Amino acid sequence: MKEKLYDSEVKIMEIIWERGPLPAKEISLIAADRIGWNKNTTYTVIKKLEAKGFIRRDEPGFICTPLVSQEEMQKKEALTLLNKFFGGSRKALFSALLEEEDLTDSEIQELRELIDKR
Repeated sequence: MKEKLYDSEVKIMEIIWERGPLPAKEISLIAADRIGWNKNTTYTVIKKLEAKGFIRRDEPGFICTPLVSQEEMQKKEALTLLNKFFGGSRKALFSALLEEEDLTDSEIQELRELIDKR
């Protein structure tokens, strides 16, 4: 997948990922409540997502179904960040992430277990 999700598109995808396939009308109501968007803005973003292949629109009812999972996009974006800012070095990325935050013993143990599973 070569396409990137822009911030406005992520907001709509989050709604679809949370709720599953939804009519565009319902997505627009949720977006209006959460983000303050009007129907036209939401429908424009939905059309962009469909054109990029992130969602499928089915009739009747203009049902929007995700074609990519949130986990897939998280991995793709994490790799983009890794390569763009850290030269592909996972060690440099983790060092930057851990440098500013105090971790609990439990969190440290969870991270060790994740590494050990690799």
